[in-house]
Amino acid sequence: MNPLDQRIVSCLVANARSSYAEIGKVVGLSAPAVKRRVDRLLETGVLRGFTAVVDPEALGWGTEAFVEVHCHGNVSPARIRSHLEPLPEVVAAYTVSGAADAIVHLRAADIHHLEDALERLRGLEIIDRTVSTVVLSTLLERPPNPAH
Repeated sequence: MNPLDQRIVSCLVANARSSYAEIGKVVGLSAPAVKRRVDRLLETGVLRGFTAVVDPEALGWGTEAFVEVHCHGNVSPARIRSHLEPLPEVVAAYTVSGAADAIVHLRAADIHHLEDALERLRGLEIIDRTVSTVVLSTLLERPPNPAH
């Protein structure tokens, strides 16, 4: 990815609804040239798509927690993922270094819904134990900055 591509990605991160012409004015290219570069960025996986950013709290899912997941024995990441995918409250999951096998990000409507989701998570046959941290407030959340 060259500096011109980085500037195009920065424009899209700032406003994914920008037209190719608008981006072209910022980066000094024609709209068709911007489109070709965006298409290439999509093909190579630099851009994974375009989406609306939704406030989960506005949708009634404002309670969240991060959960350390400790599995019985040696469980592959693919197997952990296959067990987590059916749980709608799991919005993200990561393999991590350290004592835990994974970190799971849960979102729920309220504390009772979160408790129910945690019980279902703990009930998975691969799970030995969990350590939960409930989020009180979001201090910082930002998209990746391609310029850095």
